[in-house]
Order: sequence, then C-alpha cells, then structure tokens
Amino acid sequence: MANLPVKFLLCSLVIAILQLRRTHAVLYEVTNKAASTSGGARFTNEIGITYSKQTLKSATETLWNLLKLTTPADRKNVQKVSLFIETMDGVAYASNNEIHVSADYIGNYSGDVKKEITGVLIHEMTHIWQWNGNGQAPGGLIEGIADYVRLRAGYAPAHWVQAGLGDRWDQGYDVTAWFLDYCNSLRCGFVAELNRMMRSGYSSDYFVQLLGKKAEQLWSDYKAKYNDGH
Repeated sequence: MANLPVKFLLCSLVIAILQLRRTHAVLYEVTNKAASTSGGARFTNEIGITYSKQTLKSATETLWNLLKLTTPADRKNVQKVSLFIETMDGVAYASNNEIHVSADYIGNYSGDVKKEITGVLIHEMTHIWQWNGNGQAPGGLIEGIADYVRLRAGYAPAHWVQAGLGDRWDQGYDVTAWFLDYCNSLRCGFVAELNRMMRSGYSSDYFVQLLGKKAEQLWSDYKAKYNDGH
C-alpha cells in the first residue's frame, strides 16, 4: 500500500507528458497536385510524400532549436502544416501555414533535387514559425533568417553567393544569411534573440541592444573582415 501513491504519481506524470505531446504535436500533410506533370512525377520518384513529411518534421525541430523556440509559449499556435506540390511560377512560398512548391522548378532542376527541395522546405518552414515584427521588419531580414536556418541546417546550395559578398545587410536570402551567421559568431544565440524580440514589433535599435552597433556598422565590419582575407 505504501508504494501506491508513488505508482499513482508516476502514472499521472506519464499521462501528463503524453497529453502535452499530443497537445503540441504538429500534423504534416503533403499533396502532389501536379502528379501528371514531369515535375510532379519527379517529385514522386525522387523525393516522395513520406520523405517530405519527415523533412517537414525535422525542419520544425531544427528551427525550434536554432531559434530557441523551446516551449509552446515561445511559438506560434500552429496545429497543421500542409505542403502542396503544384504547377506555378517561381520556386516556393509559405502562407497561412501552407507551403507551396513549384513542380516546374522540381522538373527543371539540374542536380540533386532531393537535397535542393529539402533546403527549400527548411527555408519555407522557417517562415511558418519565425516572428516578423508584426510586419514591420525588413523583408530582406525575414528572408535572411529563413536562409540562415537553411545554412545552419547544412543545406546551403552551391548557387549561393560566397560569404562576404552583397551590397546591403538586408539584401535578403543568402547575402543576409551569411551576415547573420557573422553576427551570431559575435554573440552566440544572436539570431534567436533577434527573432524573439521581433515577436511584437521591430526596431533598428535591436542590433545595438544585442551587439552594441547598428546593423550598418556591423555590415561594414563584416565586409572589412572578408576584404582583409580573413
């Protein structure tokens, strides 16, 4: 009888953990709406629905870790993410917890399309979860953070510019991703902190608060580092 309370508590703890996991589990759905096209067929043959679901799940876990979205309170309330492979221009976009990827891009891509689309999904999944300063943050910064996550996940493609290149810190995508990687080297966790600060708004002063310098000065330092051959 003395062991009953302990067993009861352990059982209650296990149930609570399972309920917490169910409460915060994310459902992933993948639909190939272009299966009859060459790109849709290539998706089926070289990527597939099962792998795509696994990639969406692992991408979520990776960006939660990189952006330190460690608790449900840190994150958006996203219950389901849907991926659609469809005929469209461009490469991909994310909107309303949906990711849309171009079957044409898949069909015409020359190289390891599975690796490329994995990187694309990591980028787009970041858009699902990242904060954007209530729409006030520069678009180039938002895209740069998404590519920063792709970079740190190990899926930076060969067609990206090299670190140190670019015209502006908020140019976006690969240019800004490399710059953010530099900033993160100055303060471990910088990108995660910046993302957290953008939950409710955006100010150019965030860079000063975190690194002691304006973004423009940090960009000059970053460019100087590579111009010096470091």
